[in-house]
Amino acid sequence: MTEAQIIEALLGFIDQGEASEAEFERMALAVFAYQFANNQSYRRFAIQRGRTTLTVRNWRDIPAVPITAFKDLTLSCCAPEAAERIFMTSGTTQGLRGRSHHPTLAVWDRSMLVNFRRRFMQGTKRIRMGILFPDEAAMPNSSLARYLALAQRECGAAGSAGFVGPQGLDVVGVIAALTQAEASGEPYALLGASWSFVHLLDALTGQGRRFALPEGSRILDTGGFKGQSREMGADAFYDALSATFGVPRNLCINMYGMTELSTQFYDDGNAVCPPVKSGPHWIRSRVVDPVSGRDLAEGATGVLVHHDLAHFNCASAILTEDAGVMVEGGFKLLGRVDGADSKGCSLAVEEFLKAARG
Repeated sequence: MTEAQIIEALLGFIDQGEASEAEFERMALAVFAYQFANNQSYRRFAIQRGRTTLTVRNWRDIPAVPITAFKDLTLSCCAPEAAERIFMTSGTTQGLRGRSHHPTLAVWDRSMLVNFRRRFMQGTKRIRMGILFPDEAAMPNSSLARYLALAQRECGAAGSAGFVGPQGLDVVGVIAALTQAEASGEPYALLGASWSFVHLLDALTGQGRRFALPEGSRILDTGGFKGQSREMGADAFYDALSATFGVPRNLCINMYGMTELSTQFYDDGNAVCPPVKSGPHWIRSRVVDPVSGRDLAEGATGVLVHHDLAHFNCASAILTEDAGVMVEGGFKLLGRVDGADSKGCSLAVEEFLKAARG
């Protein structure tokens, strides 16, 4: 397939609403063939693993790229200078940032919006939003900035606004918006990085402020503190959100995503932690042993691998550094890997880089 053909096929696949295992597999194999033909570093790695378009017959056999490889290599089917947007990771290791190249944002945007409307909006067409994160102008290489900009533009009602600017978090502006929401009786949504919420919670606690947002209000946090704020345990965090804003924990939804993917995972609220996370029909997940790459049985703890068909230009199969366990309906995210799994991920990175660099 050409780039235009794979984009057209993926847009249609996302829009079809659901997919059987066989339909997913057909599309996954087409994406793998496209990446094998056009992504030199990935092709070298796949060949070294004995995985080619002739030998791969199942989506689970598509070789997964260790996530940290995005910091060391350009993994792109298109020429990097031809990319419409390059998303970069916020975390740095020895000054290196992971990069994902996108020749077009059409697939990324469609993936985000179709999934967001179903999992967060839940039938509501528009809701007034408060965004607790810098905008795209301030962070043009942030996938989260793009995500929140799309959410506000396509699903935000009149009066939606961002509350993080050059001077930091606009606590006064947030309080005014929440007060107005209380008075209006119209549902309100707060969306942002988890660390933004911690700063806001601390500021409101310091002022003795609490709110009772109208029924139907909801919260979306994107997980992770990344040194931007004090750490909080999950139960304490969601208890604080619920108590401060008057939103039940089942409507405090966590989005799990990453720069190295083009699709996000959601839970159905955090009444119980850790919740079950799941994605739409164009992404599948596995839990594996990081050294062998073999699937582990349901209920066994291992390292998460995601097969994201929307991430067509880079590498659709990603070996994360997140520990997880497959359960009915999805997976539970258990935090970063450590111990033997951490060493296994490091070995996988070394193997990938050696093969990909030829």
